[in-house]
Amino acid sequence: MSYILNIETATKNCSVALAKEGKTIFYKEIAEEGYSHAERLHVFIEQIIKDAGITLNDLSAIAVSQGPGSYTGLRIGVSAAKGLCYALDIPLIAVDTLQALASQVTISDGLIVPMIDARRMEVYSAIFTPDFEKKREVLAEIITENSFDDLEETLYFVGDSTEKCKLVLTKGNCVFLEDIKYPSAQEMSALSYAKFKINDTVDVAYFEPYYLKDFLVTAPKKQ
Repeated sequence: MSYILNIETATKNCSVALAKEGKTIFYKEIAEEGYSHAERLHVFIEQIIKDAGITLNDLSAIAVSQGPGSYTGLRIGVSAAKGLCYALDIPLIAVDTLQALASQVTISDGLIVPMIDARRMEVYSAIFTPDFEKKREVLAEIITENSFDDLEETLYFVGDSTEKCKLVLTKGNCVFLEDIKYPSAQEMSALSYAKFKINDTVDVAYFEPYYLKDFLVTAPKKQ
């Protein structure tokens, strides 16, 4: 029996899910304007393990959202995941944050475009098929009225950037699913289990979140 604890802290949503054989059986999450991950995360983990009637020693692996997303949020989640993996001597699994966000969408055709807010009109985004296969890799990009002009399919946008992006992405093939704002550990369950089954894990000592830090560096203004 494989129990995997999934941790998602890449955005404002502090989310933890316990999965058995790839199915979420318990979860706790809260999305707040002020980041409360440091205070909430370990409490959520303890409550879920208690509610499930198991112990941490019953876990087969820990899965963590790898980013992109909030620098502070990712650091908190990865630090907690690494600490548990070290203490329990179990593997660490890294899950693509944007894929987990896209996995909340159910469509039969078209493409899914998950986006995580960066600043101003900047977002982290990727493109997925209805089967959640990645069609375009993660980019840090500035959204303009010409973004995604090369795609004729219906585009379903999700994430915490939809409100600002829908003001400029006004083409007829753009659909904004505004109810889906944040990635959740619930959607990580199937993704992490699929990786667990093929031993797709990361090095606990050397793993670092996917920050896309180069996108956030700006050149100094000329004097």
